[in-house]
Amino acid sequence: MLVTGGGRGIGKQIALAFARLGANVVIASRKPENLDPTSEEIEATGAACLAVPTNIRETEEVEALLEKTLERFGAVDYLINNAGGQFPARPTAISDRGWRAVIDLNLNGTWNVCSRVGPHMARRSTGAIVNVVHIYSLERGAAPFAHSGAARAGVVNLTKTLAYYWARHGVTVNALAPGFVATAGLQEEEFRHLEHEDFESAVLKDIPTHRLADPDEIAAITVFLCSPAARYINGTTIVADGGLSLDSWTPWFDPEEL
Repeated sequence: MLVTGGGRGIGKQIALAFARLGANVVIASRKPENLDPTSEEIEATGAACLAVPTNIRETEEVEALLEKTLERFGAVDYLINNAGGQFPARPTAISDRGWRAVIDLNLNGTWNVCSRVGPHMARRSTGAIVNVVHIYSLERGAAPFAHSGAARAGVVNLTKTLAYYWARHGVTVNALAPGFVATAGLQEEEFRHLEHEDFESAVLKDIPTHRLADPDEIAAITVFLCSPAARYINGTTIVADGGLSLDSWTPWFDPEEL
């Protein structure tokens, strides 16, 4: 199996979950420093692991990732497109450069990997692809993430289109939309930059389960979507948000201000 953004957070837990089930694992990340420690944890389970520094925005690097994977393991049975990123901001605070960077990473990067790995799976008449997005991709919009919300909504649409074509060749393509997941990235890259005092407490009140998701829970859903039990699930988006979509959302920023 191949997971992008596999060096830490959700991607790391997904990789470990597959490794514990006996899969050979390939992890890719833009940050090489995240790969080695995770690779060691994976190999400690007894699984084989290949760690490949990869910027999914660069098609040459994606093609090299696939080539190295096939050289080592011969095939890709499961692809988890988990790499991505964003920063919270009012729409008026997003520069043209920031907009393009987030769109390129989340939408174009996902396309770059799917368009290389998907045909390989289709030729083998087997495979499962899971595109990790988030609940801000869906109907209620993405107030703190106009750039990422638009990009991930594109990924949701792309998921349906690819599922339509590749299902005929034994490949399922689904999206997974978590809510708030307890990762270092959530704290370091999102909550920490907000002016709101103790925003996490406000978020927990918004979630009917009154807790963040554990990364292992998201990993388990991903494993399910790649399992024989999910072979008839195709072209859909699984929401795992503890019921957050059903409740009010505390604003990340004062909506009255531009």
